[in-house]
Amino acid sequence: MLPIRPLRPDDCQQLVAVYHEAVISQAGNLYSPSQIEAWSQQASRNDDFRSSLRRGHGLVSCANDDDTIIEAFALLDPSDRLALLYCRGRSSRQGRASALLGALEQHARSQGVGRLRTEASQLSRPLLERRGWVVDGEETVLLGGVSFLRWRMGKDLP
Repeated sequence: MLPIRPLRPDDCQQLVAVYHEAVISQAGNLYSPSQIEAWSQQASRNDDFRSSLRRGHGLVSCANDDDTIIEAFALLDPSDRLALLYCRGRSSRQGRASALLGALEQHARSQGVGRLRTEASQLSRPLLERRGWVVDGEETVLLGGVSFLRWRMGKDLP
């Protein structure tokens, strides 16, 4: 079992690094260089990222036997919205994102949330679909002045 713990206030800088590395290391086959550049800089340039970390319910997946080295993280903000889900490339395909999603879904249920929602990238959509999320719609957004296609998705929590 991979260690998961609650997000702590002193994790912010490390989460910015995980976010950046996740985009740089995994988006190459799905996004253009200008999209990767714009997206990878969002956490460090956008105050909403830090505000969301303070406001939301976040969990981190840590390196084995060391809860100070963060490999992946996920955040609900507000309690019915998956706002962030990022994993370092070196730690992808190890079950970290699935474990984080499962823990956040359980937390949301315990808070009385009946349905989760999110905006999924090309990277996260396949994982979310495997975990029972469904596409509710498609949208185009601008990040750092660059256009991105993403999907509004949802999952009922029985």
